[in-house]
Amino acid sequence: MKNLWLLLFSFWSIGTLYAQQFSGVATYQSRSQIVLSLDSTAMSPQEMQALKQQLMKKMQKTYSLKFNAKESLWEQEESVNSGPATASSNGMELVISNGSSKDKLYRNLEDGQYRNSQEMMGKRFLVIDSLPHYEWKIGSETKQIGDYTCRKATYTKITEAKRFATGMEEMEVIQDTIATEAWFTMDIPVSHGPVQYFGLPGLILELKVNGRHYICTAVKLNYKEIEEIKIPDQGKKVNKKEFEAITEEKMQEMMQRYKGNGDGSDIEIVIGG
Repeated sequence: MKNLWLLLFSFWSIGTLYAQQFSGVATYQSRSQIVLSLDSTAMSPQEMQALKQQLMKKMQKTYSLKFNAKESLWEQEESVNSGPATASSNGMELVISNGSSKDKLYRNLEDGQYRNSQEMMGKRFLVIDSLPHYEWKIGSETKQIGDYTCRKATYTKITEAKRFATGMEEMEVIQDTIATEAWFTMDIPVSHGPVQYFGLPGLILELKVNGRHYICTAVKLNYKEIEEIKIPDQGKKVNKKEFEAITEEKMQEMMQRYKGNGDGSDIEIVIGG
């Protein structure tokens, strides 16, 4: 029995050391689903579809996830689509900002904290706070993504969001259900993943959430030269609650700007979730 315990301990020690040595870079492509609701008298269905296709193409982004056993850094790669997504048709132009190529999300599993350097309305903030907890449900379904066998996990959260539309006098509090689908591989035993999601017993290679789809297109593993992970330090330091309060304040300013503008254009803004 003593020999058996020594053997099991040896396997556990080798497995732990094996996981600690894992480091590398994963590349992801993202695409988005877009729902447009515009005045049919101002734009034909064909023009609206063309506008939607332009936006969907411009919102295709490339991201990298540098990782080791305890840390990860998520950032957008520079490309022709790294700026705001813009599209125009029949004299109308739409601009959608979905993150800057200078935004960086750092995660430290050992310390239980994250640092998110992000831009909002021309000002950069550094949000520092504790890592969230995700109650993943791991199923039995599997599929192949590249060279890796992946297993499905899901997470659903009901949260509050705030909505404002043209003509409203004040913001409306609504309930928002966020359903997340992740595919992870235990062949890469690190608990990291795209954007803010993590906490599974393997790297997340595919993620679907809120109309966004992230798919890993390449993984580079490196055991000898550990990829350098630089901790973000740019921006005004705030915690999560402080940043949410600033976001709401900016939304209030925008609401006052567009409230009852009467020009026939409809604007809707939702924050939170």
